Amino acid sequence: MPEEILTLQKLLTALNHIAPFTMAEPWDNVGLMVGDPDQPVNNILVALDPTAEVIAEAASQKINTIITHHPLIFTPLKKIQGNTPQGRMLTAAIRHDIAIIACHTNLDLINQGVSNALAEQLGLVNSETLSGPKEQPENAPQTGYGKIGRLPAPLAPEQFLAKVFSALGATNLKIAGPLPQQIHTVALCGGSGSDLAETAFARQAQVYITGEVKHSVARWGEANGFCIIDAGHYATEKHIVPVLTTMIRETLQRLGHQQTVQATTRQNNPFQCVILHDNKPLYC
Repeated sequence: MPEEILTLQKLLTALNHIAPFTMAEPWDNVGLMVGDPDQPVNNILVALDPTAEVIAEAASQKINTIITHHPLIFTPLKKIQGNTPQGRMLTAAIRHDIAIIACHTNLDLINQGVSNALAEQLGLVNSETLSGPKEQPENAPQTGYGKIGRLPAPLAPEQFLAKVFSALGATNLKIAGPLPQQIHTVALCGGSGSDLAETAFARQAQVYITGEVKHSVARWGEANGFCIIDAGHYATEKHIVPVLTTMIRETLQRLGHQQTVQATTRQNNPFQCVILHDNKPLYC
């Protein structure tokens, strides 16, 4: 019996089982950004961000579908101009007949989503959702932003920081507030989780790790003696890429599809760490 053709619409249905698009925030833009729903899918490339390099990677490997966490189109477009970065990406995708799909806040909110990938990377045990919906059916799978859990064994500050650097593959961290002398309970949120710092504090986390911490939140942490670590947006979210790649591959295999699903190899942190050494800038 011939294999059923995997179309973009069928892929969207499969993704909807992984991270339902209806879970996305009202302000968000998820789902099919570029492409014809009836278009067959040959192979799939997964990335955190839709960039020119990722589109070029897909084109060079004849991959016609890209799935990213961050959406290529976030706000309504009035024009597509080829002399702008977004315009170049859109025209390149259309020129190479490459479809682009985004799973954004829906992927943040599922139990096995972005923050869970970060929690597993840090080795937290017995983790649970940090901030869930106000109303959630009893015995329903946990959904919400962030995670809070415990380290397998308490760590001294230096040990903990070494673990964070290693687990996140980070080159630098920004820390507000004092690190406890012994750390066992950690809260986190992948991406821009500055607004959950007070929730982490209220839930008795000793340290809160996220990205893009607001100055006022850093001051609040300092004043309350609560340690907040800004590890950056990319470092706290990149771990979802291999996780999502595996989830998509396994879901499609269960449905009888054999498309290759692979993670990008051409995406790095857009920020570079620079320090001043002997009055000269030195890249980390």
